[in-house]
Amino acid sequence: MQFASLNGVLRTLFILVCIYYGIRLLARIFFPIMVRTVVQKAEQSFQQQQQNYQRQNSQDSFTNVDTNANRRSDRPRETKKVGEYIDYEEID
Repeated sequence: MQFASLNGVLRTLFILVCIYYGIRLLARIFFPIMVRTVVQKAEQSFQQQQQNYQRQNSQDSFTNVDTNANRRSDRPRETKKVGEYIDYEEID
């Protein structure tokens, strides 16, 4: 049976501690950069969606104005049907 030497155990612990602190140091440096880029990409995506929505609504509003004007001149205006009319009678 083989036993680990004290030097080997200490060296392994030292390497593990160095790796742990190295990862913490790199995380402190690169984490804010990564968060900043993710936020910028989300902001650009949101702005692009908003521009597409505004562009689509501006095209729809022009189309709706033209079709509404044509519809009014061609047909009489229809009334909205909300529901059935129910007549109640009083019972004496």
